[in-house]
Amino acid sequence: MDIPPLAGKTAALSLGALPLSYALNYVSALSHPLGVALMSALILGLLFMAIYNLSPGDIYYDPLYAVFTIFTFTSVVDLLIALQEDGYMVGFMEFITKEGEPYLRTAHGVFICYWDGTVHYLLYLAMAGAIHRRKRYRNLGLYWLGSFIMSILVFLPGNILGKYSSEIRPAFFLAIPYMLVPCWAGMRVFGQSRAPTSCIPHVVQEEQRKGLLRRPVDLVLVIYLTLAGFFTLFRGLVVLDCPTDACFIYIYQYEPYLRDPVAYPKVQMLVYMFYVLPFYGLAVYALIVPGCSWLPDWALVFAGAVGQAQFSHMGASMHLRTPFTYRVPDDAWACFFGCNLLYALGPHLLAFRCLQWPAFFLRPPPGPPAHHKKQH
Repeated sequence: MDIPPLAGKTAALSLGALPLSYALNYVSALSHPLGVALMSALILGLLFMAIYNLSPGDIYYDPLYAVFTIFTFTSVVDLLIALQEDGYMVGFMEFITKEGEPYLRTAHGVFICYWDGTVHYLLYLAMAGAIHRRKRYRNLGLYWLGSFIMSILVFLPGNILGKYSSEIRPAFFLAIPYMLVPCWAGMRVFGQSRAPTSCIPHVVQEEQRKGLLRRPVDLVLVIYLTLAGFFTLFRGLVVLDCPTDACFIYIYQYEPYLRDPVAYPKVQMLVYMFYVLPFYGLAVYALIVPGCSWLPDWALVFAGAVGQAQFSHMGASMHLRTPFTYRVPDDAWACFFGCNLLYALGPHLLAFRCLQWPAFFLRPPPGPPAHHKKQH
């Protein structure tokens, strides 16, 4: 997969968040929640107008250029929030966490900000740079789409259902566009043409004739996905208060963070069970039955989703903002870290396999299948 160059002009514009956030932190009007919401909406509107005037050709070529450029700005803001909440800087984003979105001060909120300020930020720069140079960015877009949607699916319901539900402020409703953007962006990204493959029909036919036992990498992935599916179901039952001894031991001795009243870990496990678990089952089917051309795209989407989710979940489980009783016990740290790291890496290995050797997943070429030579 070709990685597009980063967009220099977009990066320069995003760094404007540094002086702006520092100045706004001392504006008295932002000591009121409504003032924070109105100022945030005004800044986003002015930012869009600036981008439209600076790069009209790029926006006409692909309207997602404006989205990615605006999101680079918000990614820098999120990184400032995370750094301030962890004590690495002061005087920048206090008005946001105090009067705008207090749930960003949770351990989960801090790690969502770290992910958005680093991984998403680099993805936005790469995709904006690809649009500016009229290059493909479909694979990066699919990974970002999964990551972005997973963040929303867990963070917004967690805000409403958790202990911060009584502190919903007007700035929370700015998340409504964030819920609509992935739908529109997803349709545009999926609508882009795939990069051409170099697989000739003969190679595709030969690859698709191989059984699972002749494809050791796929066999390992099937075993992994099966085990990960059971682990997903088990943790879903744990947060649903399954009364079995295994669930009781696990939630108290291995992952007590699942009991945290902030609700993010509970929502995360339920999203895994209702969305990721069915995908694992379908992925096992696609690794056994040839010609499932949908798997490479959706493997990228779920790799982004699980990567973002595991980063936030693992980080929040050990962060100082999480009460001590809900943090990972010292004697269970190695088991917790190993299992969760494998859970995060597996979907990425699946996506890498699909992109590097796609012949098995291509639609069979038209015409009669080639016959094996007679074996003597």
